[in-house]
Amino acid sequence: MNEITLGLVSLAVLLMLFATGIELGFAMALLGFVGFAYLKGLSPAMNLLGRDMFDVMTNYGYTVFPLFILMGQIGFHAGIAVRLYNSAHKFIGHIPGGLAMATVLGATGFKAICGSSAATSATFAAVAIPEMDRYGYDRRLSTGIVATVGTLGVIIPPSVVLIIYGILTEQSIGQLFLAGIIPGLIIACFFIGIIYGWARINPKIAPRSAKSTWGERMRSLPEVLWILIVFLVVVGGIMAGFFTPSEAGAIGTFAVLVLSVAKRNMTFRKYAASLSEALGTAGMLLMLIAGSTILGHFIAVTGIPQAVADWVVALPLNRYIIMIMICLVYELGGSFIDDLAFMILATPIFYPAVIKLGFNPIWFGITIGVVVMIGVVIPPVAICVFVVKNITKEPMGRIYKGVMPFLLSLVVVWGLMFLFPQLALWLPSLFFK
Repeated sequence: MNEITLGLVSLAVLLMLFATGIELGFAMALLGFVGFAYLKGLSPAMNLLGRDMFDVMTNYGYTVFPLFILMGQIGFHAGIAVRLYNSAHKFIGHIPGGLAMATVLGATGFKAICGSSAATSATFAAVAIPEMDRYGYDRRLSTGIVATVGTLGVIIPPSVVLIIYGILTEQSIGQLFLAGIIPGLIIACFFIGIIYGWARINPKIAPRSAKSTWGERMRSLPEVLWILIVFLVVVGGIMAGFFTPSEAGAIGTFAVLVLSVAKRNMTFRKYAASLSEALGTAGMLLMLIAGSTILGHFIAVTGIPQAVADWVVALPLNRYIIMIMICLVYELGGSFIDDLAFMILATPIFYPAVIKLGFNPIWFGITIGVVVMIGVVIPPVAICVFVVKNITKEPMGRIYKGVMPFLLSLVVVWGLMFLFPQLALWLPSLFFK
């Protein structure tokens, strides 16, 4: 068995291990260790295992994960999402579909401090759906938009997915954060447009709520302004070069914590829960990265990335057709295992081919980000849909009926990324020469 064949067999075995329910990071580490030991010997494999685990767990750059995750958890437990939603509700709740639109606006604002799709869907399932129920909204619309709006965290900074992609490909996280802003806002606008059109066509699906006074609206604005300031400090500081992503995570976390304490929305119990949940999630991500690093070294030894790059470049097809095929592989793989885990697994394999085809790596990161957004709301591994189902006890079929119109808008934006690459590249070009 030659090295490439061994690598392909190992990847097939890895997919079967995923199906058993074994933790994804451990499965990748196990296959990488066994494969490397088979090719190079047990002693080099032991050295590889120890060195990669140590390097990942002690890498200063990886402190960005627990910091940004903690920032989101503090914001979640402090009720920031609730106040953002209430502010949006006061401004647009009285127009057709206004409460659902307020969910989009509130979630978009919440994404400025929280990079977790599941946490956003869970938060707004508990906050927005009961409010929409009170005004008689159809559950297809309310559950569909809450399940889908969580996906915005994949490309709107601070995004854990973009941070991981930047680390895997050695690209600027600041550029990736900037690149995700315009596509993310376009998707949010599409969501609002779909809600408005749906409510116009069928007014019974989204009745108007009570109209707030301008005094009530103005009093709700400080909540939005504080989050906007935190977002500008974090992202602006990175792109201006004032501090690194890890330092930005620390500053943002401290700012959100101080804001929450000042407003008396943070107790010791809530802070402890935030720490516990953030550490659990960060530990899972670090193990995923450690496992993918070990597996990546084994895959590199087999020569698969170079072979795939050479084979892809030699295909008698337009490079955009090839890129669409690569995106479909990401989508297909994400249908069997967690989309983030498959992105970590597949990116080191396909990235050399993408570069050889002449695509911009920042553009590729955002395009794959949109692909991941699609993946987290389509079966069978649709984490955001499962979160909404568990909270609302609504049948999966009804939730998916509500998801479909918004899923279509994600596909449209994915297509626009091919037609207009500057959607992702224009902002980074202004600040990074």
